[in-house]
Amino acid sequence: QVQLVESGGGLVQAGGSLRLSCAASGITVSTYSMAWYRQAPGKERELVARITSLSATYYKDSVKGRYAISRDNAKNTVYLQMNSLKPEDTAVYYCEAWRPGYDYWGQGTQVTVSS
Repeated sequence: QVQLVESGGGLVQAGGSLRLSCAASGITVSTYSMAWYRQAPGKERELVARITSLSATYYKDSVKGRYAISRDNAKNTVYLQMNSLKPEDTAVYYCEAWRPGYDYWGQGTQVTVSS
């Protein structure tokens, strides 16, 4: 059974930092394209960052230079370091593991940035 468990969300003031974790079981994260998405109230879910199995990374323009996605193969965990947070970063953040024929999601973790 595949599980992706996100943690690390919370309430932070604008300009602050958080590190989200996505701990995987049932899959090996290094063999998947791993991504972080977010969904704000009343908005569609959007891709924030991705790290492929070859360690190529992608970032949404509005988070470039502030967010960093990384992977610890030994811990089978993916991280999202978020710095210089803004109120518009407030959302539920979801972890995704994808490869052809497979698509798994975590339950999400709330990030709230106060102004």
